[in-house]
Amino acid sequence: MLAIKLPEEIENRLAELAAKTGRTKTYYVREAILEHLDELEEKYLAIERLEKPGKRWTLDEVEKGIDLEG
Repeated sequence: MLAIKLPEEIENRLAELAAKTGRTKTYYVREAILEHLDELEEKYLAIERLEKPGKRWTLDEVEKGIDLEG
């Protein structure tokens, strides 16, 4: 279970959308989260990799099939 507090303007927009479409506010919040969760995870992974770069390989190394695990 998740409870969130939204700004009043957003809450009103959400309630209006739900009323117009016959769906619940929960439905739209769930849809928004599902649609953007992958994007947010990728964003923070990219930031982490920029801040803590790991080993990088050249194209030549990849093409030669070097041991990329080590």
